[in-house]
Amino acid sequence: MVIAEVMTHRAPRSLGHAVTLAAMSAWIQAAVDAPELIDSALETLRTVLEYIGTVAFAISGAVAAGRKRMDIVGAVVLACMVAVGGGTLRDVLLDVPVFWMESPSYLLVGAGVGLAVALLARWHPPDRLDRYRIVQLSDALGLAVFVAVGAGIAVDAGASIVTAAVMGVITGVGGGIIRDMLANDVPDVLRNGQFYATAALAGATLYAVLIALEVQRTIVIWVPIVVVLAIRIASLRFGWGVPTIGGKPVDLAAHDDPRENA
Repeated sequence: MVIAEVMTHRAPRSLGHAVTLAAMSAWIQAAVDAPELIDSALETLRTVLEYIGTVAFAISGAVAAGRKRMDIVGAVVLACMVAVGGGTLRDVLLDVPVFWMESPSYLLVGAGVGLAVALLARWHPPDRLDRYRIVQLSDALGLAVFVAVGAGIAVDAGASIVTAAVMGVITGVGGGIIRDMLANDVPDVLRNGQFYATAALAGATLYAVLIALEVQRTIVIWVPIVVVLAIRIASLRFGWGVPTIGGKPVDLAAHDDPRENA
């Protein structure tokens, strides 16, 4: 009977040790897998943001084409060019595979958005749409997203912090420059004294600083996006910007295409 009591007391103790060891093993395994899980989550987040930026820039390109009375083909081309233009410049300068060549879905999304906007514009006369505001707001969102994504891709490619900041700016403003040039406009980045390249530079610099401080990567991604978007929208809303040459900036939103007034 004594032996049975001893075994009865030992059994729970052995079971408790087994449970403790199993819990410790699971905790250690989770700690080992955590970096991989975090990297996977960040990669997924970056992909989602790239698609958001692609859609936003494609909208701005297609609507800009509508303002210039381009046809459906022109709207699709302009949407695609603005959607992938900045990222293409970035990848060429970094000497890495061009992203949309490896994943053509980005180009297809841009084309699809451009086609959808062009078809929608046929059902809504231009005078019923505040299209210039749509261009600016969608462009602001694309700018904010692509600055952070571009800087992050440069960091992952082994670029220095300074180079990553420059790549972030190029990724953010490159598509807009291509859009405006194809639409026969002075690029937003160079005109009207508004915070455009300045907003991109602020966001890219902030990204580089946060990386240098080894801040959590999720924060590194989201904070620059919020900052760029806030600066750009504030510039549009309140007219904030840098000094211009030749006097007071002109509100280009109030001017129609000269060819329409001829």
